[in-house]
Amino acid sequence: MSLSSVKAFFSEKAPDITVIELEQSTATVAQAAEGHDVTQGQIAKTLALRVGETVILVVIRGDARLDNRKFKAKFATKAKMLGFDEVEAETGHPVGGVCPFGLIKPHTIYCDVSLKAFDEVVPAAGATNAAVRINPIRMAELADAEWIDVSDV
Repeated sequence: MSLSSVKAFFSEKAPDITVIELEQSTATVAQAAEGHDVTQGQIAKTLALRVGETVILVVIRGDARLDNRKFKAKFATKAKMLGFDEVEAETGHPVGGVCPFGLIKPHTIYCDVSLKAFDEVVPAAGATNAAVRINPIRMAELADAEWIDVSDV
């Protein structure tokens, strides 16, 4: 269902973008970078976090980590990752396939400014072997995301 919801999202909002499905898993940043022949920084990983009672998604470059100080300054709380079992219930996507597209529930989405270092990034596409190639500015526009600075890059 998750992969199909992402394909439906792109079919409706950006029919020029094709979901790429590989034979091997691309669930980790290293696997995704190798599978798509890009740098680890170009992998746009989506983190599902809880801010109070609200779930947010933060898309960040694959070779970066959340900077706790910056996150706390932006959201007035510490970053708290969703539990493994909560991720799919909130997004409709399995861990390793989470992306800001085709979500089962509406969530506020943020893109870290570090993604702007690339002309093309590769976020997952709702499955542990699926992704898309997209310009980060367009990705943020399609996801209705706000740009923020919360990475250690």
